[in-house]
Amino acid sequence: QVQLVESGGGSVEAGQSLTLSCTVSGASYSRYCMGWFRQGPEKWREVVALIDTTGSRKYADSVKGRFTISKDGSVLSLQMNSLKPEDTGMYQCAAALGLCVHDTRFYTPKDFGYWGLGTQVTVSS
Repeated sequence: QVQLVESGGGSVEAGQSLTLSCTVSGASYSRYCMGWFRQGPEKWREVVALIDTTGSRKYADSVKGRFTISKDGSVLSLQMNSLKPEDTGMYQCAAALGLCVHDTRFYTPKDFGYWGLGTQVTVSS
């Protein structure tokens, strides 16, 4: 079973950067589509970025060009640049067995069976 633990959240001003990390244990995460989700105030939980064992990366339109998802060993990372107040939310990493075959807009939280508890990101204007 996959265990996921996030870290790296915090409070920053608009335009600044943050890097989130997700430590993966319990299984070979090369078998999984790994992703970052976020849920802002009074918003649905949405997928932000995905990466799978082929190295395929997919991003939500709202973060393209600003966020980069990567993995190195057992750590999944999300580099977030040029942060905006609308990026505020609880960020969670998640895993789904298989490849990330769809665009981000076709995934919902129920497609992912493993979740971390999350790390808060707050961006002030």
